[in-house]
Amino acid sequence: MKIDILARGGYTVSQRLERILNEKLERLSKYFDDDANAKVVCQKEAKQEKLEITITSKGLLYRSEVSSDNMYDNIDYALPKLEKQIVRNNEKRKEKKAKGSKQENFLPFEFIEEEPEELPTIYKKKTFDLDPMLVDDARFAIERLGHDFYVFLNAETGKINVLYRRKDGKFGLIDLNY
Repeated sequence: MKIDILARGGYTVSQRLERILNEKLERLSKYFDDDANAKVVCQKEAKQEKLEITITSKGLLYRSEVSSDNMYDNIDYALPKLEKQIVRNNEKRKEKKAKGSKQENFLPFEFIEEEPEELPTIYKKKTFDLDPMLVDDARFAIERLGHDFYVFLNAETGKINVLYRRKDGKFGLIDLNY
């Protein structure tokens, strides 16, 4: 397995951390061929340290993202999540194969067809006019309404924006190009 370790947001990856990441990710290589790639991103955000691990192999993608005060703890949180995804996918493939699926050889970036999940029906539809407003006004509206997101017409850019509340309590802004 090829492992790429990146640092962002002012975080510095020590040799010890790099060695531990390589050792622990190599344990997952038993599930993959040599063509698997793992991308690890270590990042510092305010007082939290964030670890993102993405593994790709034969068109399949496994991903885990965790945050805590300590990057070493993040490793212990992220790797079980990844292993659970990998094992679950391998079990599904074995079940399909046992049911008579003829899809034994996987080509790179070939997607496995799964049973279509029934999508939830749309039970409510809203229509509203977009009044031009500033981002700060939209933030005030999202707080006042208690919603997780707010769609508005940005008065400064003239574009439709979506303001949303992130898991960490901060706000994100999506600027739509249409």
